[in-house]
Amino acid sequence: MTGFIHFDSSPDANWRAIVLYGVNVASYKFALAKTLLEFAEAQRTEIAIKDLAEPYSRHICEHLKQADRQCTQPRSRFLDACRKHNANQLSRTELNDVTAQLGFQNVIDVFHHVGGKRDVACRFFEDDRKGGDRIVLTDDLLTLVGEPEASSFALETEARWRLVETAWKQGIAASLLDIVPDENLQRFVVMAGDGRHRVDVTSSRDALNGYQRGLCFYCFQSISLVMGSPRATEVDHFYPHSLGQQQQIYANVNLDGVWNLVLTCQKCNRGKSNHLPRLNYLYRLKRRNDYLIDSHHPLRETLIRQTGQTEKERDKFLQEMDKVAVEVLGVSVSRRWEARETSSTEGQF
Repeated sequence: MTGFIHFDSSPDANWRAIVLYGVNVASYKFALAKTLLEFAEAQRTEIAIKDLAEPYSRHICEHLKQADRQCTQPRSRFLDACRKHNANQLSRTELNDVTAQLGFQNVIDVFHHVGGKRDVACRFFEDDRKGGDRIVLTDDLLTLVGEPEASSFALETEARWRLVETAWKQGIAASLLDIVPDENLQRFVVMAGDGRHRVDVTSSRDALNGYQRGLCFYCFQSISLVMGSPRATEVDHFYPHSLGQQQQIYANVNLDGVWNLVLTCQKCNRGKSNHLPRLNYLYRLKRRNDYLIDSHHPLRETLIRQTGQTEKERDKFLQEMDKVAVEVLGVSVSRRWEARETSSTEGQF
């Protein structure tokens, strides 16, 4: 897992490390991330704090309408100001002034942190608040938004934000939340441990894409979160969903669980169909799940609940799953399905 964050110096890997793996005590990082992407796409590099305030607080206000709790602290003067603006008790100009004064007290300082005081290898902006009351976007951020699938980064950020605030909104311990896909695998919904809470959370594609680096799980072809795109991603069951018909064997296994869902290009999804992937893909699935587990709740807690508390237990779970699948499907090593990889990029996730 450390290789994903520390040994890859590409802007996309470092951006995703910030969004997907940083410790979250408030949603401010997500609002700042979305704001930075907007300014970078407009090719604005020197941004005064007063100009940063409007889109930043706008994103916060939009989310407050859906989930009133946006941090772990009981009170926040900045969030209270956003709530007043939503209630038409504070003008946009007044909110911008409050945001410039209170909204960036910590988030600019810690944006690049992914754990403790450890920073990612890339910096996406430089802090010039003391010299010019501004921030300056870097070439790394401009490179990021210039990538072919740059739109994915905003969608991934929004999905991560929705997952985090869901845990806060429900007021339920992360260990009691279960994130599951809907019937068509298009959306993730949250199920509480008592089975009574079911809340639409976010797109399953958007939530998983960052952990696969925007690549097809099988062939490493670049995939897109934009529906209708020729490279639009699809959701695949690693172990075929048809195995669920073997109730006596899979009675306690959730084949629709996050652990068994991967994003693929259309060609691989159709080519694989109900076939069992070759063993090397099982190791890849383990790595992808390790990335999810290394991130913070609630996907982490969902995976642990589905596959095991310890790494040893999770390895045993996958080994047993594979052994039973081979027996049920009656396949030999030579008959297991394999994709045609687009490049020698094994190990990128």
